[in-house]
Amino acid sequence: MNRLARHVRITGGVQGVFFRAWTRDQARELGVSGWVRNASDGSVEAHLEGALDSVEQMIERMRSGPPSARVEDLKISEALVKDLGSFEVRR
Repeated sequence: MNRLARHVRITGGVQGVFFRAWTRDQARELGVSGWVRNASDGSVEAHLEGALDSVEQMIERMRSGPPSARVEDLKISEALVKDLGSFEVRR
């Protein structure tokens, strides 16, 4: 399977609203590996790896986030595939 990776930075009201736990659950449902963490500037950043379709679906879901989030913008960039075997919440 061809895998690709993307780095995503999400801005808006995205910390303190369970965005990281929600992202982990969505990623696991879609078969996406990687990680998600809060950034010091108030944004959330994530590394997503998987099949093109799965990563694209994950990014689309992140455009809205969980019900309590207020997503203003997503910045998406290409990243190197690290062959991560799971998806985790980082601190």
